[in-house]
Amino acid sequence: MGGAIDHVGLQARLGPRRLAAVDLASGRRWTYAELDAALARCARVLVDRGVGLGDRVVSLARNRVVLAILHLACARVGAIYTPLNWRLSAAEILALVEDAEPRLVVGDHELARVGLDGLSLDGLAGEIEAAAPLDVGPFDRDRPSLILYTSGTSGRPKGVLLSERNLDQTALNFGRLGQVTHQSVFLNDAPMFHVIGLVTCVRPPLLHGGAILVSDGFEPARTLARLGDPELGVTHYFCVPQMAHALRGHPAFAPDRLRRLTAVFTGGAPHPAADIRAWLADGVPIVDGFGMSEAGTVFGMPIDIPGIDARAGSAGVAMPGVLSRIVDADGRDCPPDRAGELLLKGENLFSAYWRRPEETAEAFDDDGWFHTGDMVRADADGFHWLVDRKKDMFISGGENVYPAEIEAALAGHPAIAECAVVGLPDARWGEIGCLVVVARPGLTLTHDEVLAHLQPRLARYKLPKLTTLMDALPRTGTGKVQKNLLRDLLLERSPA
Repeated sequence: MGGAIDHVGLQARLGPRRLAAVDLASGRRWTYAELDAALARCARVLVDRGVGLGDRVVSLARNRVVLAILHLACARVGAIYTPLNWRLSAAEILALVEDAEPRLVVGDHELARVGLDGLSLDGLAGEIEAAAPLDVGPFDRDRPSLILYTSGTSGRPKGVLLSERNLDQTALNFGRLGQVTHQSVFLNDAPMFHVIGLVTCVRPPLLHGGAILVSDGFEPARTLARLGDPELGVTHYFCVPQMAHALRGHPAFAPDRLRRLTAVFTGGAPHPAADIRAWLADGVPIVDGFGMSEAGTVFGMPIDIPGIDARAGSAGVAMPGVLSRIVDADGRDCPPDRAGELLLKGENLFSAYWRRPEETAEAFDDDGWFHTGDMVRADADGFHWLVDRKKDMFISGGENVYPAEIEAALAGHPAIAECAVVGLPDARWGEIGCLVVVARPGLTLTHDEVLAHLQPRLARYKLPKLTTLMDALPRTGTGKVQKNLLRDLLLERSPA
């Protein structure tokens, strides 16, 4: 048997009849032999369509297994797969297409929505079925195979360039953290334009010979039914905390049906300790971690309920192959329990931002450390806590204030559905905290009530000076609060 020497190709030799992938919407199934053959035929389709070394292949579509096939086939022929966030506006998507300059565009109905010409996913699937396989042989795993556009919480999204070696290291890192084996079954309904949906939920099981069940989207009732279905046999589920919260809050939530899971894994945003402990009380390990588009899986908690309970809210310990430092404003290493900026090195790290040489140079120091912009602290045992984004920190009366700390202290307030804190300029204090609250239906909240809740929990200098109510917080397509937009909105309301 010929074929490229990649993880799917290897698993096709080790266990050709073992289940590799299921498209839940259509019911289509692939063994490893069938998936390997599909990659070889998709490689032929790409080459026949003129896609070559370094060319970008853009996709705009809801989750399907064919997207994973396309990405892995791009790697085999040296092309760069570039999935776009279909939740963005038409203007935002077209700007990313202009930035990527693709050789080929594929997608579903989202193409028509934004006025973009391209090959339909059904058309691509048909071409793959009809094509002759292309045996590309071993290939350079250091060449870029993926561009992931960052969420753009602080401005225009940047394209993160990742190689197969980078993605391999993330698969190894999460595989070690998540106890992934050839018997693992991942349910994936995180969007496959995001590092969680395309990388963390796909690469570790395929590296180890497990299976991926690809869902076309997150629906709490349907997801709960699938997680509890013994026929599907799901062992791993990865989501953002908002999704985990929606699962626990759904009337169909039945923890007894979830106990075959190795764990529910969360990342992408801070996870309140109270929410984590609620899952633990139901006997379901909920493993928080930290990762990013530029670095994949970085930290993770152990799959151990007492250990998680003892440090609920921690993002865990560094994974194999990840070097990390926490430094102060002068670049000195911080002692345990003191917050500083997280710096990273390792084979998981991206090589550059696409066509952004100045921003790439700014992101790495002279010793090759990547400056994440995340403020983190670590205890003496190497467990890490996310404090906030460096750019979100503000200085009030000479003291550093981290909005995420205030937001976490408000997480259990009965009147608050969600909230965010931003720093605004102030003549007396330099900056002051402004709390923006989305109240629960039928409820309201005053500033005095906020202070009464926070005063026993936080130092006085951390208390917000203003509280304002809004119907919703501005978010990116991946659910992150766009604090730059929120800050601009508040300044427009009250420029003084």
